[in-house]
Amino acid sequence: MTDKGCSAVTSALKSNPSHLRELDLSWNKLGDSGVKNLSDLMKNPQFKLEKLDLCGCRITEKQCLILTSPSHLKSNPSHLRKLNLSWNKLGDSGVKNLSDLLMNTQFKLEKLELSNCEMTDEGCSAVTSALKSNPSHLRELNLSGNKLGDSGVKNLSDLLMNTQFKLEKLDLCDCSITEEQCLILTSALKSNPSHLRELNLSLNKLGDSGVKNLSDLLMNPQFKLEKLQLSRCEMTDEGCFAVTSALKSNPSHLRELNLSWNKLGDSGVKNLSDLLMNTQFKLEKLHMERCSITEEQCVILTSALKSNPSHLRELNLNFNQIKNTGVNHLCNVLKDSHCKLERLSLHNCGITDVSTLTQSLTNTKALQFLKELDLSNNMIGDSKQQLIDVLRDSNCELR
Repeated sequence: MTDKGCSAVTSALKSNPSHLRELDLSWNKLGDSGVKNLSDLMKNPQFKLEKLDLCGCRITEKQCLILTSPSHLKSNPSHLRKLNLSWNKLGDSGVKNLSDLLMNTQFKLEKLELSNCEMTDEGCSAVTSALKSNPSHLRELNLSGNKLGDSGVKNLSDLLMNTQFKLEKLDLCDCSITEEQCLILTSALKSNPSHLRELNLSLNKLGDSGVKNLSDLLMNPQFKLEKLQLSRCEMTDEGCFAVTSALKSNPSHLRELNLSWNKLGDSGVKNLSDLLMNTQFKLEKLHMERCSITEEQCVILTSALKSNPSHLRELNLNFNQIKNTGVNHLCNVLKDSHCKLERLSLHNCGITDVSTLTQSLTNTKALQFLKELDLSNNMIGDSKQQLIDVLRDSNCELR
């Protein structure tokens, strides 16, 4: 859709504005006239929109000003709860215009997505400074894909320390966060830890020292994190050891853990395995793609999972050379009557024979639970015939 289509939609809604609560126009070229017509609609007090998604609409700094100007969104701010402006070239000036709106105490936004908006520390500082004056409503904040810089991280940290700021989800993936900045962020979260449930720090150069600072936070019993993403954080076995050791002392809340694209090493895998054996640790999703896991390490991991299998629903071991030995030991987990795994990803794992896997699936209850199985890019050869037999099984729930 272009500006012509957007103008047609918004003009139609002007004549019947009172019922619509969600509008998704993402990945269309709205253009100047499209944005102008949408803005005219937004200022209508009868238009009580709660969710607006304009992701990837090529909105410029100038168009962002039109959307957030006093005569438009600012004149009817009380209904909107979710706003997605990700993947638009807003820049710092566009985000600053949005910040004026965020300061409005009538604006009770709960979810704000500004991923990949070409924002720097200047824009991040503007957003977080605005939220400081109106902190109590926001529950989800996505700033991923922007270079926050020192001042941006500092301002965000000041906001996170505010006890009125009850953020539940924070996405800072690919924000060029350094070890030093990670220390500032985690120190801030330590002073106000009880609300956050999801944290994404993937694709940042945290290193082992940055992850260690995070570990101090993970140990806090008031920190009830449910989802932690640390993919591509340049972490080694030392960092993995720190994270898993921290989780041992506060294991009961975490449900999703992503350690992909880090070199965990023997000690990291061993410590993670010790954590997985803890019956208080009720992890549902574990992602370990490209972690250089060997056959021997896979044996250690699967032995741990076998002793506490009932909670895990998703396991990703893609791009690890666990080979047939690793898969055969994984089968011991699947054979357990308590195993309810729904998604198993073994892409490019050096597997050449799936006969043990298929036997485990057909002779246990595992096939009744498994919904997704990825064996792509493995040279399984003739054993694929046995996989066909699995698909023919009346108990097969694979989707």
